[in-house]
Amino acid sequence: MTEMRCALYARVSSEAQTRDNTIASQVSALQEHIADDDCMLEPGHSYVDDGYSGSILLRPALERLRDAVAAGHVDRLYVHAPDRLARRYAHQALLIDEFRRAGVEIVFLNRPIGGTAEDDLLLQVQGVIAEYERAKILERSRRGRRHAARSGSVSALTGAPFGYRYVSRDQGGGVARFEVVEAEAHIVRLIFAWVGLDRMSLREVCRRLEQIGCQTRTGATHWYASTIRGMLTNPAYVGRAAFGRARYVPPRPRLRPIRGHSQPSPRAASRVPIPPEEWIEIPVPPLVDPTVFEAVCAQLEENRKRKRQRTPSSDWLLQGLAVCRRCGYAYYGKRAPRTRKYDPTDTLRYYRCIGTDGYRFSGHPVCDNPQIRGDHLEDVVWDQVKGLMEDPRRMAEEYRRRLLVARDETREPDEIVRLERQIAALQRGISRLIDSYAEGVIDKTEFEPRIAGLKQRVSQLKERHRAAVEVAGNEHELSLLVSRLEDFSAKVKAGLAGLDRTGMRQIIRTVVRRVEIDDAHVEIIFRVPPLDGPTGPKLLT
Repeated sequence: MTEMRCALYARVSSEAQTRDNTIASQVSALQEHIADDDCMLEPGHSYVDDGYSGSILLRPALERLRDAVAAGHVDRLYVHAPDRLARRYAHQALLIDEFRRAGVEIVFLNRPIGGTAEDDLLLQVQGVIAEYERAKILERSRRGRRHAARSGSVSALTGAPFGYRYVSRDQGGGVARFEVVEAEAHIVRLIFAWVGLDRMSLREVCRRLEQIGCQTRTGATHWYASTIRGMLTNPAYVGRAAFGRARYVPPRPRLRPIRGHSQPSPRAASRVPIPPEEWIEIPVPPLVDPTVFEAVCAQLEENRKRKRQRTPSSDWLLQGLAVCRRCGYAYYGKRAPRTRKYDPTDTLRYYRCIGTDGYRFSGHPVCDNPQIRGDHLEDVVWDQVKGLMEDPRRMAEEYRRRLLVARDETREPDEIVRLERQIAALQRGISRLIDSYAEGVIDKTEFEPRIAGLKQRVSQLKERHRAAVEVAGNEHELSLLVSRLEDFSAKVKAGLAGLDRTGMRQIIRTVVRRVEIDDAHVEIIFRVPPLDGPTGPKLLT
């Protein structure tokens, strides 16, 4: 047995493939190949992703594998095929390049990939074919679901809504269908009656359901108004399940991460509704009388029209930026009358922490941070932003700091030349080592670790060389930017005075990362650090 540290990676993209033990067959084949190569699989180095799509890179086992490779714990990686690493060629190239730069040898069972131009071309072709095959699978699935919907089969739908149970073709004697769940159907009828007949608000419906101990489909006892609205607008409850009610597009970037989720979802998407005339209706057992359903739709429309007039979003300069330091929830804008008699034209604006709203958390608030006058908070933030924009020394200092970092990374003027010489010397050493192995001067056990170490060293030097070239190219550009900051500042001073609130909000979103609030203390986190370091807490008066 050699001392080479081996690992394996396997993946299947669906639960059905997991049930069919295709993942087990991959792992078994990889283990046999490792044994045939007289290598030993390191304990804990079997990385398996069950039910994860190859179109995304954020997979638990793959993340652990990349961490192990970066830490230098893997010398050779066994994978069944390149499409098990990723379905997209760009992702394949990224992973393979990352592993090779760390000195890891990659072994594919279906076709050995070497280091020649022909092998690289074959790998590219395989990656393109895998990506093309995935696109074809998605297209066939879409056309198959649309055909099933036009044929009146509920198998085209993604699942049964609350009140129904989905019966598959195997369970239903060759015909998929929805079966009514009477206990859930009773709750559905109550919800429609409360809104359509009793004219109840959606949040009051949530409170009623929680009071009677009704559970959601997942077993939770807390209901959300968005869930209730989705049920009230679902035509399946009057016997007309709709296919193609919405499509999904890439989401717009957020101003700041969601509380508790520092990393964005790998499958994040925005739902865009499709006009009803483009829906494909599928008959299912009705649960609600059509008259009640129409009454609910009319009530929802009336609620929308009678809702208090919303203030244009530009009135709230810190929308999406203000966050509570105590609980991590966002602040939202709220208006309150100056007197007991409500007058929409005579109100005060406040920023309020979501965690202080007990109705959002089953009647128990999770935060005691008080609300803050909107005009006071916005004045403090805008004064700081103006100071940053009008004082070019602050931005110039940040660019100079980056120039110093760039120079530190390339301490010597001839750093690039020196790296090129070291890379050439190592490549000559690799060639001599290969010749020695081919002539029988050294054996395999001595050759493999030495060649792996040399390749890893070459990869590290190439990465440093790439960074040095990039730094050298950026240094000139940064120098030009610093020289233009004075002119930029003069133009800013002339333009800030005439800005409307929409322009003010755009500038704040450009330079401010977030605004953290703790009682009357406010800390502004800028995207570009101010001259004197991070802005300390400000006290509102």
